[in-house]
Amino acid sequence: MKKTLLVSALLAVAGMAQAETATYAIDPSHTFVTFEAKHFGTSTIRGRFDKKEGSVSLEKGKSGKAEITIDTTSVSTGVGPLDGHLKSKDFFNAAEHPTAKFVGDKFSFNGDKVTTVAGTLTFLGKTQPVTLTATNFNCYTSPMLKREVCGGDFETTIQRTQFGNNYGVPGIPDSIKLLIQVEAVKQ
Repeated sequence: MKKTLLVSALLAVAGMAQAETATYAIDPSHTFVTFEAKHFGTSTIRGRFDKKEGSVSLEKGKSGKAEITIDTTSVSTGVGPLDGHLKSKDFFNAAEHPTAKFVGDKFSFNGDKVTTVAGTLTFLGKTQPVTLTATNFNCYTSPMLKREVCGGDFETTIQRTQFGNNYGVPGIPDSIKLLIQVEAVKQ
């Protein structure tokens, strides 16, 4: 009898531990991947990727995993000729590398709030370590969806030459700021 109670208790605890991990699907209508790059030391060029998808798993205050796939063919700056140049071999080489992917598996928390997500970014066929810093993070119950939504603003700066993109350096700087505003819906 004691063995049965012990096994039942262990199974209940294991079930509760698994219940603490939640999976979220990225909401593409509330998720934006943008970039900023200086243009010959003068103005800042900004662009975004209109197509992205992914998921996030969170064990609140403990760990997580995030995967975001970015469609590089969907780059948009609002200037058609610039978009075409960014899609070319000079920059994103979208014909040969139509996606970039961030996979983060090292989450840092302050209580239940995500503060950083470390992982890798694969771009132009090369994978490099990247850490995204949360400048904002929150979860709430969506009044429209009646489900939990978690998200925040994350940013990092990458050196594009680490991914083999050397076009225009040094006139077009190596440092590119990436900003990811993400909201994901609990599944």
